[in-house]
Amino acid sequence: MALLQISEPGESPAPHERKLAVGIDLGTTNSLVATVRSSVPEVLRDEDGRALLPSAVRYLAHGEPVVGHEALAAQAEDPSNTIVSVKRFMGRTADEARASGAGYDFVDAPGMVRLRTAQGDISPVEASAQILARLRAQAQAALGDELVGAVITVPAYFDDAQRQATRDAARLAGLNVLRLLNEPTAAAIAYGLENASEGVYAVYDLGGGTFDVSILRLTKGVFEVVATGGDTALGGDDFDALIAQRVMAAVADSDRWSRHDRRALLVAARAARERLSDATETTVSFQLQDGTAVDAPLTRDQFESLAAPLIERTLACARRALRDADLTTAQVRGVVMVGGATRMPVVRRAVGELFGQPPLTDLDPDQVVALGAALQANLLAGNRAPGEDWLLLDVIPLSLGLETMGGLVERIIPRNSTIPVARAQEFTTFKDGQGAMSIHVVQGERELVSACRSLARFELRGIPPMVAGAARIRVTFQVDADGLLSVTAREQSTGVESSVTVKPSYGLSDDEITRMLADSIDQADADARARMLREQQVEARQLAESVRAALAVDGDLLEPSERERVDAALERAEAARDSENVDEVRAAVHELSESTESFAANRMDRSIRRALSGRKLDELT
Repeated sequence: MALLQISEPGESPAPHERKLAVGIDLGTTNSLVATVRSSVPEVLRDEDGRALLPSAVRYLAHGEPVVGHEALAAQAEDPSNTIVSVKRFMGRTADEARASGAGYDFVDAPGMVRLRTAQGDISPVEASAQILARLRAQAQAALGDELVGAVITVPAYFDDAQRQATRDAARLAGLNVLRLLNEPTAAAIAYGLENASEGVYAVYDLGGGTFDVSILRLTKGVFEVVATGGDTALGGDDFDALIAQRVMAAVADSDRWSRHDRRALLVAARAARERLSDATETTVSFQLQDGTAVDAPLTRDQFESLAAPLIERTLACARRALRDADLTTAQVRGVVMVGGATRMPVVRRAVGELFGQPPLTDLDPDQVVALGAALQANLLAGNRAPGEDWLLLDVIPLSLGLETMGGLVERIIPRNSTIPVARAQEFTTFKDGQGAMSIHVVQGERELVSACRSLARFELRGIPPMVAGAARIRVTFQVDADGLLSVTAREQSTGVESSVTVKPSYGLSDDEITRMLADSIDQADADARARMLREQQVEARQLAESVRAALAVDGDLLEPSERERVDAALERAEAARDSENVDEVRAAVHELSESTESFAANRMDRSIRRALSGRKLDELT
């Protein structure tokens, strides 16, 4: 059943016009989904009341992949087939993925890196799509209807390839992407609207696998990003790796540990790091595959000494962003902390020292990004409330340009340019009679093409024969609100033109996306049956819990024969919760509902009698 938002006469949207949209924080460690109800953003929880969905996918030899909490629980037991921190591999090559030190079998395949599993070679896009599909189903179950779209957040420092990979994952998950939104910007929206803040704010976002810092100017409902920086290969995972390296250095023969042992160590290292946020000392405890127990003591001081170089890397990014914005720390009114890794006391202390003020932590760092994305999604879906008037001006994180002679980069759009944006520049031919020009689009801040990321190549043909330097080729770069790029080249005298919507060389090809979408359509019936089963299982559990609670209070209303019938139906309903047969679960629910009808009526009668006890007739009229 669809949820309606009640509006005053004349207000928009009318209840029947309200469109359901969500914000999704696709995180390295955890992901979550949020929406806006009655003008208030809120995180949508699963059937067990959990807000966070672990970004983990386990691929079994047969059957559907396991996503979330169940997958995470199996990561030490089955490390090769349980993919965690997949966000770090989005839009990356196999060499880049191997450099991360993650213990997977990376496959050098055309396009993006693949990870070898029991179900074959899986791309990070496909794994991310499984996480997004689970969040979509969770949102639709909570809201009771189909979604019109979603705003999905990405690290501010994601390049074009990584953004395109995220959009591809959303398409595979059946989501209509309203916009890709930078994570620090989403956090600033949530914080700014919650606190009616104005002035210059910094957003320090340290998540499980990426780090971003953005400087924003908030003025009367306008959220203007003036500079951004970061590191897409720096996050909580790297702090865990430092702890793991320390433990391995202290244990003999650790170089012969299996992949299972190394994953178990990383799991224990993360748990130890999280405990040190509250305790001054802890123990890194785990068990090797051969049954040997390992216990390594670790104090907060020791950990903070290990962490210092990584924290300094984040502070260097923050200083660079301030320089780009032409601001000093004294001009920053507040620093919003985002991401679970910002709970580390050493991080908060270092950020406070850099900016000369305690960081702002009143909004949950795990939820603030999703809440901001939900506010943006609600706006883009057309659910603007009366008086709600705010504007978002984001920036491009990395410069865009093209290759010129000698392998040099000519920047067309510099980093921190407000998007959407279009810029053009004229070029000419190098040789007499040159009839075509090859255009190589790159992204990055380095001067040499070899040190930047290649995004696309295309050719402009049909240039009329002229002496070298006579032709005028106008190249136009356009970046949309998602930070995605299209490039057009036009010869001015003839009007001959060529263009490309940049599909990064590390993204999935259109054919691959089409195949995967076709596969998802083929599985639509199975997905519908799986959802129906899950809904029936949830109904069985809720009904059984309600009946047990009612029996504890008013069980004396039942005759022995009736009680026996209800108890039998209750037992069957509880047993059916784990059944994979939807008809069996539905029948058990129906039987329990039917067997308790007279009991429910008797309870209602008793409640009415209790309410009326001792009251006079004239008191009720």
